[in-house]
Amino acid sequence: MTLDKSLIAGLAPFAGADGQDLEMILSRARSARFAKNSAVFSQGETATSFFLLLSGHIRVVRASPEGHQVIARYINEGELFGIAMAMGIENYPATAMAAVDCVALIWPNSVWHEFQSRIPAFSASAYGTIGARLRDTQEQVLALSSQQVEQRVAHALLRIVRQSGRKTADGIEIDFPISRQDIAEMTGTTLHTVSRLLRAWEEEGLVRSGRQKVVITDPHALVLVAESRHGKSKD
Repeated sequence: MTLDKSLIAGLAPFAGADGQDLEMILSRARSARFAKNSAVFSQGETATSFFLLLSGHIRVVRASPEGHQVIARYINEGELFGIAMAMGIENYPATAMAAVDCVALIWPNSVWHEFQSRIPAFSASAYGTIGARLRDTQEQVLALSSQQVEQRVAHALLRIVRQSGRKTADGIEIDFPISRQDIAEMTGTTLHTVSRLLRAWEEEGLVRSGRQKVVITDPHALVLVAESRHGKSKD
């Protein structure tokens, strides 16, 4: 199947690329669909390819040495992922799961250096992505070690809406299905605690939540919770 240049024209990794370069990039790619909850690749698997998400959302899950599953972050449309080449490692450090039905472009690692040499924006985007994900990881580690659970959950929701929020008449909606268990895995807490907090915040008018759906109805108030400047919901 011939891929159209409009799929990637204007995306950050290929900014400034001319028509010839875009054709070269797509000629090296293949597209693939991933059904909801299927794995794009698994933690520890040999990294032979890198990816760009065209549509959908990817959940990045890391297994701890104790075997616990931790959701590290979500990948949005237009982002590179699986870029072990840029990190200088041979294996994928986490599992990439389709949070919804997804379509991605896939390239073999053998074209990485060609892209770097021909597309100046490619390297900048790849290493910028790594920097952003390291910052996310540091924030998550700091939150787990120093924040109360209410702050951790508030910070996690705010981080997701920054990355994947969609304005609606009710507030800012997380633009993909997210369960209370997902939020628990992001914040190192329990499903019971997340459910209790969301119920309390709904009563206070901060959020609205349903089955795999969360809308932040009062972002400012949630920021105050995250900063521990809000009346706390009791355990």
